[in-house]
Amino acid sequence: MVAVNRRVPRPRELAPLLQFRRPTLNRTERRLQTAFTIEDLRRIAKRRTPKAAFDYTDGAAEDELSLARARQAFRDIEFHPTILRNVATVDTSRTVLGDTVAQPFGIAPTGFTRLMHTEGEIAGARVAARAGIPFSLSTLGTASIEDVKAANPHGRNWFQLYMWKDRDRSMALVKRAAAAGFDTLLVTVDVPVAGARLRDSRNGMSIPPTLTLRTVLDALPRARWWFDLLSTEPLAFASLDRWPGTVAEYLDTMFDPTVTFEDLAWIKKQWPNRLVVKGIQTLEDARAVVELGVDGIVLSNHGGRQLDRAPVPFHLLPHIARELGKDTEVLLDTGIMSGADVVAAAALGARFTLVGRAYLYGLMAGGEAGVARAVEILSSQVSRTMRLLGVTSLDELGPHHVTQLHRFTRGDSRPVG
Repeated sequence: MVAVNRRVPRPRELAPLLQFRRPTLNRTERRLQTAFTIEDLRRIAKRRTPKAAFDYTDGAAEDELSLARARQAFRDIEFHPTILRNVATVDTSRTVLGDTVAQPFGIAPTGFTRLMHTEGEIAGARVAARAGIPFSLSTLGTASIEDVKAANPHGRNWFQLYMWKDRDRSMALVKRAAAAGFDTLLVTVDVPVAGARLRDSRNGMSIPPTLTLRTVLDALPRARWWFDLLSTEPLAFASLDRWPGTVAEYLDTMFDPTVTFEDLAWIKKQWPNRLVVKGIQTLEDARAVVELGVDGIVLSNHGGRQLDRAPVPFHLLPHIARELGKDTEVLLDTGIMSGADVVAAAALGARFTLVGRAYLYGLMAGGEAGVARAVEILSSQVSRTMRLLGVTSLDELGPHHVTQLHRFTRGDSRPVG
């Protein structure tokens, strides 16, 4: 056994090792510094947000199989990197729906957003403006069309439309969005009725949240959330001021189960800018709306929040992009939790992706600063994944960079997607 010679370390040798980091006094900033992934932000958000609001964001329909499968689909990919390429600089921008975006992802439309954090959509719009990515406002948003425009005056704002039973009220919102300069309308078509979101039903999720013994007990370790809610402007929605029942009950009174392709064609005539159909889940429906002359489609199962066991959008992507990618722009959402997921989607034909929960986890974790951290995490992951794959632009990505490893096959033995 070799003897080890030991000695007392010299002060000049210790000096470089004793460089203490300056403490961060801002509690939100300090909290966000510990988040390196979207899942980290999710864990912080869960600690800081009352159960009903967190579960509204985090949950999905029925047994939540669609959401679990969508996330698993991204985990079940195999990248095929190329080596010895000069990747000192990479370009993450591309043209989407007629204009340039800085990243291949944008902020998806989300409902009741100020329930997650009082800064709500305005935080998302401001971050989107700085990041050079689109911000999408939901029909069920808690900020007005005009306030979102003011928060993102020179950036790209998209408006998401649910077609209500009250058609005049729906189209009044569309006209306001057009007047405010929103450049794209996302018509969501997978909501003839609300999905069975069981977490919301079990939590008694109402608009606005009500104080019961259970919510008061849940609020004790989350007093700041309640303080922010009660000390700022009351929640207001594009569609209502107050509803006495649960979210699910409200959605069922609003959604119109009679909407058809003829209605979509009618909406297209009313909207002067680009129109995208969100909620496509079959090639046949994708082809039908493309034939109507829409500018893009979003492959989406509504984040798993409508029909449980619906097709996984990422599984559908290669086939639909191959069949229709030359005729329309193919976008994708559902299940995206990292920049690597975004890159995989781009490689398999998605022109652009939308992130909803990832953005909301950041919002719940730290308001506007948390949204900025979520966008920063995703952006750095996109850039790093591209470098490790050996590409310098999104257009260099292709199906040869990704293999989908399928866990499931259909009954007729065809691979899923």
